Amino acid sequence: MTEQPREHANTVSRRSFLKTGGLLGLAGAAGVAGPHVASAQSRTLKIGFIGAQSGVRANFGETTPWMIDRVRTRLKDGLKIGGKSYPVDLVIKDNQSDPNRSSVVGSELVLREKCDLVVCFDSDAALAVGELSDARGMPTISTMVPWTGWKFSRGATPDDLTEKSFPYTFHFFWGAGEVVKNFLAMWNSVKTNKLVGTFYSDTPTGKAFGNPKTGLPSGMSQHGYREVVGGFYKLSTDDFTNQVTTFKSAGADIVSGLVLPSHWATFWNQAAQAGYKPQVCTVAAAFLFASAITSLGPRGDGMSTEVWWTPKYPYKSSLTGQTARELATDWENSTGKQWTQPIGYAHAIWEVAVAALTTAADPKDKEAVRHAIANLSVDTIVGPVKFKDTPIKNVALTSMAGGQWRKTKNGRFPFELLIVYNATAPQIPVEAELKLLSQLG
Repeated sequence: MTEQPREHANTVSRRSFLKTGGLLGLAGAAGVAGPHVASAQSRTLKIGFIGAQSGVRANFGETTPWMIDRVRTRLKDGLKIGGKSYPVDLVIKDNQSDPNRSSVVGSELVLREKCDLVVCFDSDAALAVGELSDARGMPTISTMVPWTGWKFSRGATPDDLTEKSFPYTFHFFWGAGEVVKNFLAMWNSVKTNKLVGTFYSDTPTGKAFGNPKTGLPSGMSQHGYREVVGGFYKLSTDDFTNQVTTFKSAGADIVSGLVLPSHWATFWNQAAQAGYKPQVCTVAAAFLFASAITSLGPRGDGMSTEVWWTPKYPYKSSLTGQTARELATDWENSTGKQWTQPIGYAHAIWEVAVAALTTAADPKDKEAVRHAIANLSVDTIVGPVKFKDTPIKNVALTSMAGGQWRKTKNGRFPFELLIVYNATAPQIPVEAELKLLSQLG
């Protein structure tokens, strides 16, 4: 279900947000609920969820309503923890791909709904809610943003990864460094002039990828690639002729960076109009979704990307026992749509949430839940999620591979994602070699 917005906020600074949160908290504490209300709700476990189901990042939340329906069914009889039964209530919020709205609905979940646990399935949500969660003692788990963007945007630096900790917020995902390794390895497998045109969305994730010290530029320079800078673009941008002209004039054989699907479609159309024909297009975010590739028509053939979940992953769900392939097939058969990478993490976030509550000494005690997350080690449909003894405080690393979209000959769907590099995820078998765009057609 998609929650209809109750209020709008166009400018909410972090400081004013926290001040407002404090006032709301005091107001809530001043009221006294009747004993019948307290009794009815005392056993219910309330899990708050924030994700983007609309707006520019709606692709990432496409599977959210479908997944939540299945999670509700799975949890309809509640959870048995320590010999007690607890009903479970899911409170779902759509942040509409808006960081200000993330702050508003995050405040609602933490202060008004008084959830026992909050999960964030979006980059804006993970960043907006984190500071409030730590300030108010709300256990929070997030994913769907590279850990580098999540951690560095919150004040950590590459020098304090083992020290900088956040009291109540935890994150599981891969980092920009893992993407760089896959991108460079794919490029090294083909012959190009090593000129790379780059552009990035002006977001925390985009900034993590474009970071000259820890992101793509650093990795490229170390391996003899030269960057043709296209810069950072605002999410409202609908004209990429400057980037097209810059890349074409430099003769960049490779285009890379972090770009959302709708923005890539605009760039790619303008590149065609200008007669710019790169040999390799390896872009984070833009090519995660089969729907985005299909929308490009024949010119979607050969787009390459990071692969952070696929039906070929050799893992099972700790909630349902489904394999990665069975989950993808369930999606395809019930929706008629091709599987999409976020579906793995859309499921895993609930696996981690349930594991945290069921391993807590008391799921209604926030300190106990926080302790359970910090010591959690659970096998999920995206692989192991281990917060215990992690080398990066509050972060559980997950794996990824490199892939290329290719036309199918007689498949159910027009394109399929083939694994072309797996050194960072050897459990995923390589299926093909990366091809230059000029070799396809």
